[in-house]
Amino acid sequence: MSENTPSSYQLFSERYPDVLAGYEHVNRALRAAPGLDDKEIALTKLAISVGAGLEGAIASHTRKALELGIEPSKLEHVALMALPTRGLPHMMMCWKAVRKQIEP
Repeated sequence: MSENTPSSYQLFSERYPDVLAGYEHVNRALRAAPGLDDKEIALTKLAISVGAGLEGAIASHTRKALELGIEPSKLEHVALMALPTRGLPHMMMCWKAVRKQIEP
């Protein structure tokens, strides 16, 4: 786990290692399925998190996307795409969550 790993995730991993192992197994299997490359998966996971308004997941997926070398402008664009579907307040919350990871 990195220094950015939330303490709740660390505690969960200590208390429920088998549940986390199962989750990670499913995640690996989905990533290995044919179709999307790593960068496309990262953008998709960010988009799902933006659509759902999950700030913690937005932060996590933004960090992971940056580690893969995805340009910050693309990550911001994912957040901006929430505007016509979810509205300005939701989009602004998501854009802010993305920006916090780009410019901590």
